[in-house]
Amino acid sequence: MQRPFTISLVGNPNSGKSSLFNALTGLNQKVGNFPGVTVDKKTGISRISDDITAHIIDLPGTYSLYPKSADEQVTYEVLLNQANADKPDLIVVIADASNLKRNLLFCSQIMDLKIPVIIALSMMDIARQKGITIDTAGLQRMMGVPVVAINPRRNRGIAQLKKKIADVSRTGRANLPADFIDMNRLVGPWLEHIKYLCALNSNYAALHVACNYSELSYLSANTKTQIAGILAANSFPKAKIQAEEIMQRYQKIGVVMQQCVVEDSPLKRMVISDRIDKILLHPIWGNIILLAVLFIIFQSIFWLAKYPMDWIQYAFSSLGGWLSLVLPGTFVKDLLVNGLLAGISGVAVFVPQIMILFGLITILEDSGYMARISFLTDRLMRSAGLNGRSVMPLISGMACAVPAIMATRTIQNRKERLITIMITPLMSCSARLPVYTILIALVIPSRQYFGLINLQGIVLMGLYLMGFFMALIVAKVMSFIVQSKDRTFFLMELPVYRAPRWKNVGITMIEKAKIFVTDAGKIIVIISLILWGLATFGPPKEMHAVTNKYELLMQQHPTQQKELERAAASEKLEHSFAGMMGHAIEPVIRPLGYDWKIGIALITSFAAREAFVGTMATLYSVGDESAGSRTLNDKMKAARHEDGTVVYTLGTGLSLLIFYVFAMQCMSTLAIVKRETKSWKYPIIQFAYMSAIAYLCAFLVYIAFK
Repeated sequence: MQRPFTISLVGNPNSGKSSLFNALTGLNQKVGNFPGVTVDKKTGISRISDDITAHIIDLPGTYSLYPKSADEQVTYEVLLNQANADKPDLIVVIADASNLKRNLLFCSQIMDLKIPVIIALSMMDIARQKGITIDTAGLQRMMGVPVVAINPRRNRGIAQLKKKIADVSRTGRANLPADFIDMNRLVGPWLEHIKYLCALNSNYAALHVACNYSELSYLSANTKTQIAGILAANSFPKAKIQAEEIMQRYQKIGVVMQQCVVEDSPLKRMVISDRIDKILLHPIWGNIILLAVLFIIFQSIFWLAKYPMDWIQYAFSSLGGWLSLVLPGTFVKDLLVNGLLAGISGVAVFVPQIMILFGLITILEDSGYMARISFLTDRLMRSAGLNGRSVMPLISGMACAVPAIMATRTIQNRKERLITIMITPLMSCSARLPVYTILIALVIPSRQYFGLINLQGIVLMGLYLMGFFMALIVAKVMSFIVQSKDRTFFLMELPVYRAPRWKNVGITMIEKAKIFVTDAGKIIVIISLILWGLATFGPPKEMHAVTNKYELLMQQHPTQQKELERAAASEKLEHSFAGMMGHAIEPVIRPLGYDWKIGIALITSFAAREAFVGTMATLYSVGDESAGSRTLNDKMKAARHEDGTVVYTLGTGLSLLIFYVFAMQCMSTLAIVKRETKSWKYPIIQFAYMSAIAYLCAFLVYIAFK
């Protein structure tokens, strides 16, 4: 099978690389991991011309070809390893026109790898705002590679870029530019030996192998030994050569800038982003605005999602009621209505909230505000022994802890990375959202203040903030335990403010909803069906005894048949396999205000926190003839202990909310922590400390509010 034409997108962070990737691939994209490493691999398919369909790979952003973090190492190995499955036939370098000099450094390094290159100039509108004019034809002539001005957000320049790609794909390596820097003159002719030994295309690639051969996973031990011998024989001064290379590149780039770039003034104009930042990054007003933004997000999750959630609940309750009427009272009906339908409804009802949460997060990222959150919280992070670089994984943890923990690979300091990994699961992920929603609606009244502020939304925001501040407290404690002498500095480039791309927001919302329904949904439905079986069947001797007992009572009291049927269903559930599981752990959880049914939900939600909802839907449906026509909220409100008291009091509801804020209820997270730390020690410590905090805090809250 012929290998597809492969294009890699590379560039500095915030240069517009992701925007171009989305413009080229549209919906034909997927996210996985690079082989052997937990670093995001975004790939997609793009129709370049009538006869060319390209495989697009969005490589992690980097400022230089010399790697400093795990994701930059991935970019490095893809470009250097001739045998890599993702090795590109063409590289599109996205260069920020408003910061062209720095971007051309990286571009010149890529060109010297002797892989066909196209420069895509982004942010041309920002450059114009700063009074910068770029002669693209002159830049193309002096760099020796095609240059195209693009604006992916408005789909400008994409057709021209595709035409350039098609032209380059046909000529291949025939029109590669001359070396930007003469490596043989800079380093020496011995570089040819490494080039030949590693089957490389360029002397510059050979220099990089010489500098970093010990870190390159694809080189064999024998090859590394031979390279070490060559370097020792030639007394290779690595640091001196690297410094000299960068100086020579900047000297040549200075000539290019002088010929091709004109600035109205030596001082760049203050663009709109700078004016906005004076307010949004203010030490006082900036933090107040940040809290207001978070407040609006959590209010919106309840306010905007209310109507679609009500419609979905009504649809499923109507469907369940209709099926209960038309289907005969058989095993199949019970499985369909109280098993399968209850599980599916537990997934579908929360899709609107998941979509709204991810839509709002995407708007923050797309607008450029998410990067400001890192900047604003840097001082707070440092007080806990971290820095602003830890904020992005923590914010990502609001979506899912698994990719958030993967994102810690951008943190260079080992101590800060380890602490960030250990505290990230304390951030309330989207899997907790269905649990929060059902419990808040159960015990917190839906009151409106000033016609806009919803009490339930305030409680939801409080839960998210509670997880964040507990993460800071734990990080501070761990900073005293984990010792490191390395000092770190937080440097980041703030992107300009942009209007969100609504198409991208819509695509993200749809994709996240699909992931929730397919990934989490499968787990919830499977657990619901298994639970239905465990809750329907039990030890034959006990189940027969309950059946015989109530058959006799119905004969003796025929006028009380409905009440006796409900009592029989309740007692059968208690004697079922699920009931036995719940009763086994009830002594441990009773001090928190929980009964055995909640205990079963705690066990099943360890597979996925969202399974709490499906578990409750199943347990409160089994044996209940009217269950199909009632919502889960109604069923839980009607739940009673044996003595007739309400199960879900304010104390129990708040205790359960606090437990889910702090507890480690996710097998996938523990697995990824083990993979990232390469030890079972850290996930075990993580599970232990989070469970202890969750139990203690839930106990104190129950005592205070019962």
